[in-house]
Amino acid sequence: MTDEPGIRTDAVTDWLHDNVAGARGPFRFDVIAGGHSNLTYRVTAANGDRFVLRRPPLGHVLASAHDMGREHRIIHALRDTPVPVAPAVGFCDDPTVNDAPFYVMRYVDGLVIRDRAAADTLLTPDARRRASESIIDTMVAIHRVDPTLVGLGDLGRHEGYIARQLKRWYGQWNQQKTRDLPAVDRVHDALLARIPEQGSATLVHGDYRLDNCMIDSDGNVIAVLDWEICTLGDPMADLGLLMVYWTGPGDDTSAWTGSACSAEGFLDRDDLAARYTDVSGRDTSQLDFYVTFACWKLVCILEGVYARYLGGALGRRDPAELEPFNHQVLGAAARAEEMLERLT
Repeated sequence: MTDEPGIRTDAVTDWLHDNVAGARGPFRFDVIAGGHSNLTYRVTAANGDRFVLRRPPLGHVLASAHDMGREHRIIHALRDTPVPVAPAVGFCDDPTVNDAPFYVMRYVDGLVIRDRAAADTLLTPDARRRASESIIDTMVAIHRVDPTLVGLGDLGRHEGYIARQLKRWYGQWNQQKTRDLPAVDRVHDALLARIPEQGSATLVHGDYRLDNCMIDSDGNVIAVLDWEICTLGDPMADLGLLMVYWTGPGDDTSAWTGSACSAEGFLDRDDLAARYTDVSGRDTSQLDFYVTFACWKLVCILEGVYARYLGGALGRRDPAELEPFNHQVLGAAARAEEMLERLT
């Protein structure tokens, strides 16, 4: 049997037989998601049972950047909470099996809405509204989990989340920037001087958005995905980032380029924020700060992507092909400065 890139078929098959109850080969491995982030495979057993296997990207250097044990630990800890996650069924930290650690979870059959075409085709307007509500209700459920009670109290430092994030991403910016962009420095300094007081630390997903959730055809979130950067910190950071990722049908253009939520039926940002306030009971009066921070953080992330591509991560390319990444960086920086004006 020919190996799928990233899967040593014989060794992984033996491991599945020995460690996952009911898993019987031969197995078929199909890539669901790949690229520079963690690789995700659908695993189909001989009897039709399906699982999902997650492993670091090929050629990864730092295991800490793609910590499979951490991600497995989080979804396993959340198994008996109101947060919907795919059931974790096994973790392998022996690199002789598949060259890198990996974990396996049960397959959840649902929809991942990544673009406007998928939203138009797969969801009715009523389901889009329900998806909007469920995205918020599920975020509230994440923030209500007691980290200590589920064994995640040591997942990260409890205090100073935003200050740590500002330090981390400003360091990344200065290491990878391809040009001077004074807006990044101005917004960083202004945010650092205005950090709201953080309450009790909660789980912070870190990349919470529509296409990192799986929903059913009625719009209910049935599994939250991609927990690799989850930590403890300020829950408002998740809401602020969602405001950047989300562009409802009545919203102005975001710094992010996604358009899935612009279809009829999806709620607008203000409606999402109001629902979070109502359902969570949390004070969201400082939300503009967290949206500004999310825009600024997005600049730092996108610049890193742009720098890697300029450095040849996509092979030899005409610089004009990479210009959309440059525009995204500049657009996010402009949006961050625009949001900053609301804070002064």
